[in-house]
Amino acid sequence: MNKMIAYCGLDCGKCDANIATRNNDRDLRLRTAKLWSKMNGVTILPEHINCEGCRMDGVKTPFCSTLCEIRKCAMGKRFDTCGDCHEMEICPKVGSVHKYNDDAKKNLIVQ
Repeated sequence: MNKMIAYCGLDCGKCDANIATRNNDRDLRLRTAKLWSKMNGVTILPEHINCEGCRMDGVKTPFCSTLCEIRKCAMGKRFDTCGDCHEMEICPKVGSVHKYNDDAKKNLIVQ
């Protein structure tokens, strides 16, 4: 499976944090921090916008590295992705992603 597909099925290669990290793009970090702060109602600083991918070795955003319940669950169960879990279809954690992103679910099923 493509290692840039996150545990939940999102494509990390399309994530602004990953793109900003790969391209060392300060402006994209600033815009992303501002947007994510507004979306989440918390302060996210541009220096937090660094990520090499959910399932990749290397730097991750603070959310991805320590707060993401989906990532913690899949890693705890030693799954490659949530697609390996027999409870994926009824899981409220990953369901919250799939509800808004059809491609994420497809990424897990197709793989």
